[in-house]
Amino acid sequence: MAPRLSVVVPIYNVERYLQECLDSIAAQTYRDFECVMVDDGSKDTSAAIAKAYAAKDARFRLVQQENKGLGAARNTGWRHLTEGSEYLAFVDSDDSLPPGAYQLMISTLEQTGSDFVAGNVLRFRSTGYYQSNAHVKPFRETRLKTHVTELPALVTDRTAWNKVYRRSFFDAAGLLYPEGILYEDAPVSVPHHYLAVSVDVLSEPIYHWRERELDDPSITQGRTNPRGLIDRVRSMELVREWLLARPEPKFREYLRSYDHNCLVEEIPMFFWWVPDGDRAYRAVYQEHVSRLLRSIGTERLRALRAPLRVKYQLTLANRMEEFVALQRVHRAYRRRVTRLRQRAAAARK
Repeated sequence: MAPRLSVVVPIYNVERYLQECLDSIAAQTYRDFECVMVDDGSKDTSAAIAKAYAAKDARFRLVQQENKGLGAARNTGWRHLTEGSEYLAFVDSDDSLPPGAYQLMISTLEQTGSDFVAGNVLRFRSTGYYQSNAHVKPFRETRLKTHVTELPALVTDRTAWNKVYRRSFFDAAGLLYPEGILYEDAPVSVPHHYLAVSVDVLSEPIYHWRERELDDPSITQGRTNPRGLIDRVRSMELVREWLLARPEPKFREYLRSYDHNCLVEEIPMFFWWVPDGDRAYRAVYQEHVSRLLRSIGTERLRALRAPLRVKYQLTLANRMEEFVALQRVHRAYRRRVTRLRQRAAAARK
């Protein structure tokens, strides 16, 4: 018989973390699962660690391929699932899960009949665990059988690994992870939120997302890496292209909502780091963000708050020196406000 849950773990050069990740999957209180490990051409001992795990636990099996990137490794894992499994989850190989994560998520889906369940996330490093800022808004409270149109903050729930899908829903959606780019999660996760009839949202942390230490930075933490900026813009464009291709009228409104989130939340994340970037990074920012803004429609900028509108106008006009000067002032102001709030909070204790 097929296991009820299939878990895909893409692996690439994570010998320092892989054992901890696989141990956390093996320790799940939900026992009826398979774990498809995909070694994406690792050059360290990761493949050997995975082989040893498969040898001692029949629920784990290893697939190996030449290095193709994270998106391709996830897709390979999906293609190697046992036919007939009911649920699907992804785990990144440097992360881990609390023991009851899958038990909670699958029991929730059995109760509600929703297409997938998404849960809250904790970051962790050597000094301990803390709330993931990227997952604060959608997961403040548990909400069952909801939808992105009822809870707009779900448009920010872009990560692949804090979810359990009904496999029938995932397969029918026909969305695989884009290959050859970073930030490959959103072009799958965001469309799934729009396609779902209902989604379950859990405030309980069900995933532990590792923050790489400073001597081992991850690709997502290279803030002034031009490739990261290029691929993040491309990720947004892929979501927009998918929404534009849908024939149903409701997807026009979904596109407006998604574009608004890009303008007020996702693109502004770049602003903070532009002053720290070199000339090449700033040129990449100007070119790619301007292209995205024109695709969204520059007329949409008129409805934005003045500080945001001015930064976009400077970007479009390629007045980057003025943009950097304005952002430095804004950054200094934000830091001062943060220090004042911290002092006030300390004084109240």
